[in-house]
Amino acid sequence: MEPGALLSKLISRTGLLEQHVQTLRRLEPLMAPMASEIALAFYDYLGRDEEMRAILWEVPGRVERLYQSFADWYRGLFCGRYDAEYAEKRARIGLVHAAVGVKPSFIMPAFGIVQELSLEHLRNTLRTPEVFSAVEAFEKIMAIEAALMQDSYMQAMEYGYRLGMAADQEKALVVGARAILGKTN
Repeated sequence: MEPGALLSKLISRTGLLEQHVQTLRRLEPLMAPMASEIALAFYDYLGRDEEMRAILWEVPGRVERLYQSFADWYRGLFCGRYDAEYAEKRARIGLVHAAVGVKPSFIMPAFGIVQELSLEHLRNTLRTPEVFSAVEAFEKIMAIEAALMQDSYMQAMEYGYRLGMAADQEKALVVGARAILGKTN
């Protein structure tokens, strides 16, 4: 399924309504400054794993680039524009992760760090009933993000299997993602 079509389904499935979109947009000035701090915690968490640490530091300068990419991704959560272009960018992020060997079992738990720190910041800064709608909107966009990421991984793996990598799941993921990215470049 194309990312834009999937996004439409996910918006419906999560119940992300215009009121949530407006809430996310209003949260941007409050949450965007947290991007660097959350990026640091995210990569600190990932770097604790020996296998993930090897991937992160395999290429000189990768981690530094990833901090900026992460911050851009995080700020995008609050952009208020969730359309096909948004979905394509998010799907591409998943494919790039897969292409360098980052498995879903690394990324999905790390999403928990993003959610934990973001929700803590919302609870500490919004002392009004607005916190409830803010948390609700944030949880909806994070569910959409996780589903878009998971779908890109599944597509990469399926493509890798079709390319003859059925004997090795991890290799199928990497080869499939690289092939899909090669077709879109």
